[in-house]
Amino acid sequence: MKRLPPGQARWLPFALSAPTWLLLGVFFLAPLLIMFGLSFMQRGKFGGVAEIEGVWAYITSGQWYANYVKSAGSLYVPIYWRSTWMAVATTVLTFAVSYPLAYYIAILAPAKRKNLLLALVVVPFWTSFLIRTYAWMLILRTEGLINTLLMSSGLIEQPLELLYTPFAVMLGLVYAELPFMILPLYVSLEKLDRTLLEASNDLGAGPTQTFLRVTLPLTLPGVVAGVILVFIPSLGQFVVSDILGGAKSMLVGNLIQNQFKSANNHPFGSAIAFELTAVVLVLLMAYAWWSKRKGQEVLL
Repeated sequence: MKRLPPGQARWLPFALSAPTWLLLGVFFLAPLLIMFGLSFMQRGKFGGVAEIEGVWAYITSGQWYANYVKSAGSLYVPIYWRSTWMAVATTVLTFAVSYPLAYYIAILAPAKRKNLLLALVVVPFWTSFLIRTYAWMLILRTEGLINTLLMSSGLIEQPLELLYTPFAVMLGLVYAELPFMILPLYVSLEKLDRTLLEASNDLGAGPTQTFLRVTLPLTLPGVVAGVILVFIPSLGQFVVSDILGGAKSMLVGNLIQNQFKSANNHPFGSAIAFELTAVVLVLLMAYAWWSKRKGQEVLL
């Protein structure tokens, strides 16, 4: 194989990574910078963005950060709080459901069934997310499947109000995020050394102690990855809350959507979107720092 001259070899890594950086710059960094700059503007009289006549006067008057001050108002804090606790609850419920499933697939299920079970986990991705959400709308409505079964069995006399409630939103979020929690957990559990579980049992530890002291700590990277993959999308979700929750369950994603679509207030919507993006980036940076530190501990 012919070797490149030293001058060309030095630039080879940059040439190979250039398409990736170009893609990230065009589709991620550029929109982020545009949104950041737009967040310091003001809404025009008829919507859109107003022109700034005096830049210095605009800066000294404090109008350049007015959107961020407005976003911290008492009108929007309950929406942030609702989005946060629903994202936390979705993550906890998803973990509670996913860990037993992932444990069964990785450790207890026969080898010939693992591929089938994993295929069933990813089957929802074969259908549009919007269609799956509308399917839950048909299931939860007063004439839907759940109320029909309950009334036909005599358990209830009047249909339950399931649709357009926080329960419906939570159910839709958990259903949508389950695969993103199951798959990282499965990968961590699949790599688990089974001899450690046997050694724990031989040393007198019960199933609970073995899980808390051996299984859970060793699969913690998969747990953290699943939490990140579930919490972040749940925090900015707007499709599920819009379809299954209606106007009663507005989340921060719905607030951003309304600012761009209905209110036509792009600067204010950009400010909230950038704040949400900043929170997501902080979480990702914290996860990267934790992963790096965990890897260094393993090496030591």
